[in-house]
Amino acid sequence: MARPVVGIISNSYLINDQYAVHAAGQLNADALVDICGCLPLVVPADPNHVDLADLLDVCDGFLLTGGRPNVHPEEYGEVETEAHGTFDRARDALVLPLVRACVERGQPFLGICRGFQEVNVAMGGSLYPEIRDLPGRMNHRMPPEGTMEEKFELRHDVHFTEGGVFHGVMGAAKVRTNTLHGQGIKQAGPRIVIDGHAEDGTPEAIYVQGAAGFTLAVQWHPEWNAAGDPVSRPLFEAFGTALQDWSARSAAPALKAV
Repeated sequence: MARPVVGIISNSYLINDQYAVHAAGQLNADALVDICGCLPLVVPADPNHVDLADLLDVCDGFLLTGGRPNVHPEEYGEVETEAHGTFDRARDALVLPLVRACVERGQPFLGICRGFQEVNVAMGGSLYPEIRDLPGRMNHRMPPEGTMEEKFELRHDVHFTEGGVFHGVMGAAKVRTNTLHGQGIKQAGPRIVIDGHAEDGTPEAIYVQGAAGFTLAVQWHPEWNAAGDPVSRPLFEAFGTALQDWSARSAAPALKAV
């Protein structure tokens, strides 16, 4: 049987500050291949290049990756400020409708960092421009110096709802994760269930209530050391199972009417 195809949402970059590309981190593809057993497909995050209906037909599911640009505050009814950072309006225009379409169809996705924030905004939620400016919150941003290992170091605990979805996936009510984000959930969307929090109360794990498919999203970066990390691996394994199920249903021949 053919491997499920997973669309990896890319980000826009300039090579040598001149040549425009759509790119995605190799760690994302490694996790999808090594743990999920899927075929990774990097998707240009621009509706001028990708038709949403075609994308939903070609891919069995989607990995909503992290990225430096933030979701534009106009998408949740707020005014742009300097604190909101940089933006990628083309990715907003593709991914927010994609999330809603997947929820409606029951098609699986996994949101990571910016992808976590996209899921909340797509479902009617809002974001804080800078978590570390809030009273009582820690600095969740990537350390500015150090090796990649130091930047992705496990830095805080995440507490899941006892008996909740993430507790079931992880087999633990508390895990330790990395943290490399500036923004975070302000108001959860009407169907967004916050199923895990950092020690300072920052939402870290969500899913869409009542969705037929896999809609988990996390604020940390599970793609780092995904195969060897006891938190990352079960998350990608659960995603892989959902992808296999969707692919099998999609490949099954339709029953003929009698």
